[in-house]
Amino acid sequence: MSELRGIARFEFHDDKLEEFKRLAAQCMEIVRTKDTGTLQYDTYFNNDESQAMVLERFRDSEALLQHGANMAHLMESIMATGDVSGELLGDPNAELRANLDGSPVRLFTPYQLL
Repeated sequence: MSELRGIARFEFHDDKLEEFKRLAAQCMEIVRTKDTGTLQYDTYFNNDESQAMVLERFRDSEALLQHGANMAHLMESIMATGDVSGELLGDPNAELRANLDGSPVRLFTPYQLL
């Protein structure tokens, strides 16, 4: 399986919601105009908008690496909006695995797939 799925979770700091929304709009524009292998990039909020989840799907490891490079200039600002964690599901290549070291993203590799 080369497709990768990601879940990014945000719990916002006080008064950072609007900043997150501004940055999220920039991210969506980047995905639409620069990413070539991003298959899904959906943002969801809980009822009081104190938390968000971004669901992502990528064609393969190279597509996720490209996405990361395209978003790199926004990452510090995004991370400053709250507490951030995430999961990556799939079997990434060695370069992507190395990039995950020290990040708030936990890797889950396939066990049983339909």
